[in-house]
Amino acid sequence: MDIGIVGLGLIGGSLAGAFKKAGHKVYGTDTEKRIMDFALMAGSVDEELSQDNLSLCEAVFLAVSPSSSIDWLRSNFKSITEGAMVIDCCGTKRKICREGFSLAKEGGFHFVGGHPMAGKQVGGYRNSSPELFKGALFAIVPDKNSEDQGDVVLMMEIQKLLKDAGFTRFAVMTPEEHDEIIAFTSQMAHLISNAYIKSPMAEIGVGTELSGGAFRDMTRVAYLDENMWTELFMDNKDNLLSELTGFIGELEKYKEALEREDSNKLTELLLEGKKRKEEI
Repeated sequence: MDIGIVGLGLIGGSLAGAFKKAGHKVYGTDTEKRIMDFALMAGSVDEELSQDNLSLCEAVFLAVSPSSSIDWLRSNFKSITEGAMVIDCCGTKRKICREGFSLAKEGGFHFVGGHPMAGKQVGGYRNSSPELFKGALFAIVPDKNSEDQGDVVLMMEIQKLLKDAGFTRFAVMTPEEHDEIIAFTSQMAHLISNAYIKSPMAEIGVGTELSGGAFRDMTRVAYLDENMWTELFMDNKDNLLSELTGFIGELEKYKEALEREDSNKLTELLLEGKKRKEEI
């Protein structure tokens, strides 16, 4: 299959390498010429994706931010071949899916929202790997209001293609379901980690034997792309604010118990969290 990939960072570069390794022809593009040149030299991309060869692609992956994905779709949707699959890899789904579903109807191609649930705390093409998605889950967000609803053949084609990249598990959901879940499972983790590392004690404790696994786990995703995550947080601010408000409310309970020296209440709160962990 001829596959186009827009954006050759960690996700796009890894997709390019995986699909190339699986025997597909890969066309890629990146806003940074040096990245494009390096991907060509490294052999993870066969040719640069352009208006001249976009119509050859049977599948196109958008591995850039939601706003950049929308800009690219608006500029190029008329050149996408009829019946082709266009799959985005953005961290939020409502904004990109609204635009993608609309343009797909006008252009005659299939747009499907997607989210590869794999990554690293460091990004960029230099950190990409054909093995990044081995055994990973891919969230698929189809257009429930289109004629493709219930199109088993299309879903099978998408899953077959994604398996070539290493994905072995798939979850089908709506854009709303995706964004509500991801606010808790991903965005809150990044936000809390980023805030946690700002303590003055981080500088003191990090070089001592007292900074163990808990510290490393809590701070792993504090190192992030501030521009990308700002856009993702803002795109999903309603769900993220809901989770953040609830979290702050829980923290206030612990704070109050400590201030009042209420050991019984603190034990109760800790037990609640322990039981919740067991439940989930």
